Amino acid sequence: MNHVSSPDEPFPAPNMLAQATTTHRQGNFEISSRKLPISKSGPIDDMSRRLGIPVPEMIFGDNLVAVRHAPSGWAVEFAAEPALDAVDKTGANMLQVAYAGEWSSSRERSSAHDIREVVKPYDWSYSTTYRGSETPSLHGPDPGRALAAATPPADDGAGKQIPLELLKRRDPILFFDEVVLFESELDDNGVSVLSCKLRVMEQRMLLLCRLYMRLDGVVVRVRDTRVYVDFEADEVIREYTAKEDSHANVTRALRMSGLHPDAVTAAFRDANQVAHLLPVVEQQIDSVTLSPMSWISVTPTVVITEPERLFTSEDGTEASMLARFETE
Repeated sequence: MNHVSSPDEPFPAPNMLAQATTTHRQGNFEISSRKLPISKSGPIDDMSRRLGIPVPEMIFGDNLVAVRHAPSGWAVEFAAEPALDAVDKTGANMLQVAYAGEWSSSRERSSAHDIREVVKPYDWSYSTTYRGSETPSLHGPDPGRALAAATPPADDGAGKQIPLELLKRRDPILFFDEVVLFESELDDNGVSVLSCKLRVMEQRMLLLCRLYMRLDGVVVRVRDTRVYVDFEADEVIREYTAKEDSHANVTRALRMSGLHPDAVTAAFRDANQVAHLLPVVEQQIDSVTLSPMSWISVTPTVVITEPERLFTSEDGTEASMLARFETE
């Protein structure tokens, strides 16, 4: 007999989370992923109380992707709750839906409460700046320092980049997964989705955690965190890239590429078709070498010289192995 469980009951039970987690070991690293159904109402309400904001309508609170260096204990993990905790809660970065101005001007006698239904008191687009939850190494000269906290030495670290040439190799994929952390349709005004994709080869791996946010008639954002691991050198490079542009500019660019109106609408549903059209507004690269123990970080930089050419050619097709690697 099938029993209907309570909507307030966590799913799965805490003792079942480990069983639902898949872990692949490569070199000194453990790469884990977990995919479970949408969280139930009870856990969702608890999360909302902890965060202090409403959560997206589709929240996968038990899903995760994690990379751990077993000898040192260093790890980086991607999960829904800490990602939502990085959403602005002050109202400083609020967005208005495309019809907000027209709506409010036609309702001059509306109450302040009605207006707040259009302009939310938090970043209701869920444009998180999350770059992963880090556990610093248990060993080394300063165990409290990690990727984002390290201070760059004067003569080191400036050249750290994800090695695109190595990613061009057609190495066999040993472990692959895609995991969604949350998704919202923004009250039928667009979409905001945070997801992770990872591929593990014999000598290296790449993880992409991507926020894609489209507020129709207003703005399009892509915020990518890439984690590259060299298993032979025990080195981790994390690259954070934020891109955005107005919805009108992206629409114009899609039309100029030759797409018909219906195809433009379809393209907006696929982050891979619009990401290369967005200018970079922020880029930061951090790295850590876990054996021998040393710490390197690169200060935030803004890339202004055609950064999209790393990902897509002018005709919209994937131009580099990095782009093919993430979209296959």
